[in-house]
Parts: sequence; C-alpha cells; structure tokens
Amino acid sequence: MNIKKIIKIIVPLLGFIVFSFTPLLADDVLKTIDEAVNQYKKGDLAGAASNLDYASQLVRQKKSEVMKDLLPEPLAGWKAEAASAQAIGTAVFGGGITVSRQYTAKQSTVTIDIMSDSPVLQSLLMMINNPMIAGASGGKLETVNGQRAIVQYDESNRNGDVNIVVANKFMVTVKGQKVAREDLLAYAKAVDYTAFSKN
Repeated sequence: MNIKKIIKIIVPLLGFIVFSFTPLLADDVLKTIDEAVNQYKKGDLAGAASNLDYASQLVRQKKSEVMKDLLPEPLAGWKAEAASAQAIGTAVFGGGITVSRQYTAKQSTVTIDIMSDSPVLQSLLMMINNPMIAGASGGKLETVNGQRAIVQYDESNRNGDVNIVVANKFMVTVKGQKVAREDLLAYAKAVDYTAFSKN
C-alpha cells in the first residue's frame, strides 16, 4: 500500500477521533481551571482566583441546565412554558441555582421553582423542623410524596404555595394563583423527588 492510500485512510480516521472528543477538548470548565493552575504556578494569585470563580460559575450554569429535567410536564388540561434556569454567584446573597417553569389552565397559574446551593435552604429547614415556626407564618405541615412540606393556601383568593426541602440540598416551591388547592398539591406531587439524588 503506497503512502497516498495510507494518508487517505488515516486523515478521515483522525478527523473522526478529533470530532468525537471535541466536547472533552473544548470543555470551558477544564480549560479555565487549567489556566488558573498555570496562573497560580506563575504567582498570579489574583488571576488564578478570578478564573476559579469563573469556572465555578460555569459549573453552576451546567448544573442548572441539568436541573431543568426535574421540572414536571404539565398536568392534563394544562399548558407549560419552557423551563428557565438561573445560576447566581456566591457574591449575591450567598449564591444558588434556580430553575423555574410556569403552568397555566384558563385563569389558573402555577409556578414551580427548584433552588439548590443556596443559604436560604437553612432557614426553611428550621421552619419545617419546628412546627411552631411554620404555624406562626400561617403554614400547615403536610407530607407530599414522602417529603415534609409547608402548605399555605388562601381559600378566598385561591392563592397558595407549597415549600419542600429535598435531601437538605434542594428547595421546591410550588406557587399558585387563582388555583384550586388540589391542583396546587397535584403539581407538588408531580415532581419526581427520587430523581433529585442524581443531581
């Protein structure tokens, strides 16, 4: 086999290999961390710290995109908007990741927010673990799919919310306006809490 034939075989093969591993080679998080390591070795501590902060923000963004899958599909007779995600750095209120989706049916609106990596979780944990605090805020402790929840509902206005802490790492908030209490709880139950362990 001559050299030209060998080249014709090898070049496409190399192209396939490079294309297959492009996501790994082009990972912005790893590139940024590598750059931070090099800066640290050179004594550029400010640059290294800045790049590490940037890399952690990229990780939060990637996690927020994965967390969108935790939001349920609309219930029968309801419509849903596309899920949104937001990753906030630690400099703003301690940081955190939030994904959200809104569901509508005629005049009823339900919004599900899932928050992670936020200091706010600790205050909600205190409420759930202390029935007196939850009751003082007008909430009622209930169990939703095996999860402890604080349910607040105003029958006259048909508004309410359900707050649930999952695995001490996530806070699920289901808010409803002009919605029946059973629909509000139905959306709280529609969340697959077993899937949270994978995130």
